[in-house]
Amino acid sequence: MEDNENTEFENFDSALRVQQGVEQPSSLNKDAAENFIKSRKRLLTATEYLDGIRNFNRSIFSQAITLVESSLPEHQEIAQELIALCLPFAGNSVRIGITGVPGAGKSTFIEALGIHLTSKGLRLAVLAIDPSSSRTKGSILGDKTRMEGLSVHPNAFIRPSPSAGSLGGVARKTREIIILCEAAGFDTIFVETVGVGQSEIAVHSMVDFFLLLMISGAGDELQGIKRGIMEMADAIAINKADGDNKSKAQIACMQVKNALHLFPLPESAWSPPALTCSSLSGEGVPEIWDMVGDYVQFTKNNGYFEQKRLQQNRQIMLDSIDAHLHDLFYRHPEIMPMLLQQEDYIKSGQATPYQAAGKLIEHYLNVIRKR
Repeated sequence: MEDNENTEFENFDSALRVQQGVEQPSSLNKDAAENFIKSRKRLLTATEYLDGIRNFNRSIFSQAITLVESSLPEHQEIAQELIALCLPFAGNSVRIGITGVPGAGKSTFIEALGIHLTSKGLRLAVLAIDPSSSRTKGSILGDKTRMEGLSVHPNAFIRPSPSAGSLGGVARKTREIIILCEAAGFDTIFVETVGVGQSEIAVHSMVDFFLLLMISGAGDELQGIKRGIMEMADAIAINKADGDNKSKAQIACMQVKNALHLFPLPESAWSPPALTCSSLSGEGVPEIWDMVGDYVQFTKNNGYFEQKRLQQNRQIMLDSIDAHLHDLFYRHPEIMPMLLQQEDYIKSGQATPYQAAGKLIEHYLNVIRKR
């Protein structure tokens, strides 16, 4: 009986049967994918990068910055050629360094000031230096997430860069990136540091105006930041001057003003002012930008602006020599095996670190002389 029922069920013609259908094409276009991979692997020429930068193609501009940041020899060869091509179009921006203690609200302040500038029709590039991990060498690079409004503005470009272990947390290639930004037509460039420390010395050597952000209620306003950093500042802004904190910020500002009077007049002959501002409400932010304009005009009139740019060029030359010699030494094929050997000698106590360093340098010089 069961067999008959099964046979009848199998012969039953129902619209509910599963249709085989037609073979569907793959969702992946293999030809397009291969072409995309090839285009990603192919490096543009320096001239092609320059055309993309001058016409501000965001994709090519970002690729050019990545190329400059790369340490691969083949990338650096094109990068140096590109920088040389960009130099005639550089130097027409106002470069501003912004630093402050962690928690001073640097990113929020940059966004508030940046929106003020872009609304006036200025083109702004923000180079935010992110600290790299000493263990993993990685960086979060999260500044764009903290500047949501500014990051989507067509007149703004935000580029977080890893410090990559360079002195004071300042990216080694920041100066070259500034040249690319100026060639792309940006008239204002912000360089944000990772916080108070040696990075201020490096940033001060690559910008025209140096702004120090402070907050009240973080301890003794006069001792909370080292005197050397306050002496480098062209202006000091007490941030977060809003709500219940407004009166405290005004008191802190008065204390800073009194302290600044004790410092000798800087080489620029500009007397650094102290102001209060609120990045949240925007109060005091336009006044800070007006003050930057006063400084630029003042230093251009007395010749210091151009003099500082010449000093910066000299520093770039010296830093480039250091970096080039460093690369030549460590990339030499005879140095690496000898370096490992000297490390073993140090571990076993057969040589001191100073003796090992001397032998390595002497060996490198002998190899150079034989050429």
